Amino acid sequence: MRLVIAECQVDYVGRLTAHLPMARRLLLVKNDGSVSVHADDRAYKPLNWMSPPCWLTEQPIPDGAAGTALWVVTNKAGEELRILLGEVEHDSSHELGIDPGLVKDGVEAHLQELLAEHVQTLGPGYTLVRREYMTAIGPVDLLCRDATGGSVAVEIKRRGEIDGVEQLTRYLELMNRDTTLAPVSGVFAAQLIKPQARTLAEDRGIRCLILDYDALRGTESTEFRLF
Repeated sequence: MRLVIAECQVDYVGRLTAHLPMARRLLLVKNDGSVSVHADDRAYKPLNWMSPPCWLTEQPIPDGAAGTALWVVTNKAGEELRILLGEVEHDSSHELGIDPGLVKDGVEAHLQELLAEHVQTLGPGYTLVRREYMTAIGPVDLLCRDATGGSVAVEIKRRGEIDGVEQLTRYLELMNRDTTLAPVSGVFAAQLIKPQARTLAEDRGIRCLILDYDALRGTESTEFRLF
């Protein structure tokens, strides 16, 4: 990972345009190719970013522009994140190694175990290949085969939000480069899926599945019952 603290101006050019005027910010360049721009607020959320697959090149500074370098980050759709650097205060690179992945809470881990045991909840003819199928950026919860023998990556959450869809999207991009697996489709499974997450998933061809925890455990819910 490369960390750069610098004065910078950022322009996004693609399906829409966005502009960040010159200011002091943190730039993160990760080994997966992603680039994100951060201010000293907003918790983890960047001001702007480009997700992989994308490529960073350094290009000549346009005439009349004041800066020390111009980074152009381009994705496969031809969209660009143009970062004009001013004064650079810090520039360092760090090797973090392979991350062991997120340790899930009890409910999420149990959902994964239950869905693996009852894999046909995903649909008739589904079979389990393995749990925690490892990719270069972390483990996919379940790798399955559908009734036609096609590969299916399943990401399981207790509460399905946009971050989970983005996570599954990254897994699918990597797995579809593997000729022994491709084509790989995706299923985003959760007890509750937020409308924005469902919209994003369906736009990317990812199927959404609501999980009934009690049904998977083989128990009947007593919610709204008097006795």
